[in-house]
Amino acid sequence: MAKKRQRPKSKAKARTKHSHRRLKRTVAKSRPPVLQYTPWSSVPLEDLNPLLQRQMVWGQKIMLARVLLKKGCIVPEHSHPNEQLTYILEGALKFWIDGKEIVVNAGETLSIPSNMPHKAEALADTVDLDVFSPPRADWINQTDQYLRGRK
Repeated sequence: MAKKRQRPKSKAKARTKHSHRRLKRTVAKSRPPVLQYTPWSSVPLEDLNPLLQRQMVWGQKIMLARVLLKKGCIVPEHSHPNEQLTYILEGALKFWIDGKEIVVNAGETLSIPSNMPHKAEALADTVDLDVFSPPRADWINQTDQYLRGRK
C-alpha cells in the first residue's frame, strides 16, 4: 500500500503566517496610545497674526484645536488632506467652500472633506473648535504660513 505523501504547506499560508508575525512586531514597536488630560488653561495660546490665535492638543489619529478669531479675520483659501469638523462655540464664521457661501453660527457645525479648498471670515469675535483627522502636521510643525500673515 502506497503511503500518501504529505503536501508541503502552501506558500500563501506560509506568507500569511510570516506577514502576521511582521505585523505583530510592527505594532509592538509603535508607541502605545497615551491617556491625556489637558485643561485649555495649560495650553499656550499661539499668536498667528494680530486677529488669530489658537491652542491645540492631539493624539495619534485626531487633533482638536481651539481657534480664536477677531471680527474681520480672514483665513485665506487653502486645502489639506485632513478631514475637518468645525464647531462654533461663540460668534460666526462665513465660509466660501465648494462654490457656496455658508455662515456657521454659534452652536452649529460644518464638516469639510479632505482636499476641499475653503476660505473663512470671522463675522464677529469667534471661538471655534476644529477637529482634524489625522492631526495637521503643518500646524504641529508650524509650517502653516497661510495663517501667519497680517490679516
